[in-house]
Amino acid sequence: MENAADRPILILHNGVIVTMDQSSRVFRDGAVVVAGDRIEAVGPSAQILRDFSHLATVDSVVDLRGRILLPGFVNTHVHTSQQLGRGIADDVDLMTWLHKRIWPYESHMTEEDSYLSTLLCGIELIRSGVTCFAEAGGQHVSGMARAVEELGLRACLAKSSMDTGDGLPANWSACSTDNCIQSQRELYTKHHNTAEGRIRIWFGLRQIMNASDQLLLKTRDAAEELKTGIHMHVAEIPYENQLVMSTRKVEHGTVTYLEKIGLLRSNLLAAHSVWLSDAEIGFFAKADVKVSHCPASAMRMLGFAPIKEMHEAGVCVSLGTDGAPSNNRMSIVDEMYLASLINKGREAYTSGTTNPTVVPAVTVLKMATIDGAKSVLWDNEIGSIEVAKKVKEEDAGTRKNPLKQQEPSVLEGVVWIEEEVKRLFIAGGTVAFGLETKISTTGADSNTRRKLTPPLIFTNVEAEKGHSTSMGKNSRGGYHPLEVADLIIVNPFSWTMVPLHDCISSLVYCMRTENIDSVMCNGQWIMKDHKILRINEEEIVSLAIQAADALLKRAGISLPERMNYL
Repeated sequence: MENAADRPILILHNGVIVTMDQSSRVFRDGAVVVAGDRIEAVGPSAQILRDFSHLATVDSVVDLRGRILLPGFVNTHVHTSQQLGRGIADDVDLMTWLHKRIWPYESHMTEEDSYLSTLLCGIELIRSGVTCFAEAGGQHVSGMARAVEELGLRACLAKSSMDTGDGLPANWSACSTDNCIQSQRELYTKHHNTAEGRIRIWFGLRQIMNASDQLLLKTRDAAEELKTGIHMHVAEIPYENQLVMSTRKVEHGTVTYLEKIGLLRSNLLAAHSVWLSDAEIGFFAKADVKVSHCPASAMRMLGFAPIKEMHEAGVCVSLGTDGAPSNNRMSIVDEMYLASLINKGREAYTSGTTNPTVVPAVTVLKMATIDGAKSVLWDNEIGSIEVAKKVKEEDAGTRKNPLKQQEPSVLEGVVWIEEEVKRLFIAGGTVAFGLETKISTTGADSNTRRKLTPPLIFTNVEAEKGHSTSMGKNSRGGYHPLEVADLIIVNPFSWTMVPLHDCISSLVYCMRTENIDSVMCNGQWIMKDHKILRINEEEIVSLAIQAADALLKRAGISLPERMNYL
């Protein structure tokens, strides 16, 4: 592993650092050190500046001037290829939305349309502080991947697969089950782990009404084989549950059936999940299924999702925007605001009394950050501002040679234990304690260790008194030495957020998209001082307008006039 001295150093100091780590630490006057694409240190500004200023240039020491530094937001359900269809399906029911607007639109898209649509959507995602998103499923994943690489974002991309169902466009209905699986395998081979590791390929299931049992089971098995995720719309409307009950002969609906056939797994991201019974919430919790809650689109067409009950059952719930035809706004900031208020309103409606403590600000902020990272199976690297994440709690302190499973590049400069773990060092910083035993070194002599101190890991505001003894939790286990630098800077000093009496609640209830000042993904600024850096925003907007008009004409979509146009 490279030492801090070998990588470009960026110091962000004099800011409010909201870490979103296991201890929910917030540094009132904190700093973060970014080395290359990784977070090298986090702690009090005074200590960070003392320990790292000599490694930085004048231009690479940034005074945040009291602004707020957060992990990048994770949007866990977005249809990037639907951005050109913003406004084509407002105020219609779901089946009209799907059969009369969205399917004609998507079936007439080209690869270039998908590329432009994803670029346009990406601009809005970045401006709302999103650094990672989960694509809900489109037809032209290669176009999406090209756009993601250019935007500098991180993404889990999926193709929308369907092998059955009424009303499918002619060019989709011919897709066999095996073709659905094979095409996604080819996308995995072509795009997985590309764009400096920022792109991952998942398997996509549009919905149970368009999936045969064979497609469901083969998707499950292929995703398990390739160790990737599955993204699926689940229990969106009552009609879906009713259809599943009548055709698949189960007592309740979609989730009950998915549990019966063994599709509920920890790598399943279930979008919406509005119409669930208590038993089905229990199925989700038992299988560690992840849920993407999309407040705006749910309220528009689907209904109230039982988010409070999911949280109480231990289900990991994150936030998504859905697509432009079902939401219009791709702002995760708006979804944070809605998630809390809508669920407080739902509680009053279902219980007959008010309870403003339901889904509080801290919970919502977790849904947008660390729980979003867990939902896209990336929490070993993103979702919080911390330096290291550890093995599962049940393995901590007793797992033998945890670093042996890592790549050789991770082992360089690391001190580890031959037998049971006592203490692990990364560039001089203690990151784990266990039983006392013999210490060995790999790729670092004593001179190197002396040169690399002081420690690069701080986990409390008194870190200067000694080494850290705890790390963030990796929900899927495995040791990862440094957190990826996906960060956002929020400027609260505007009419939208002042006075800032409560930083955390203000981030949820007051923050607007315009408060997002700068966005970093994978250690690279992709927006700085409100300017998108990697693409020409004006050019993309112009091209998108032209492409959208042409697409609607090809699809034969004509919208009724709502008022008397002259």
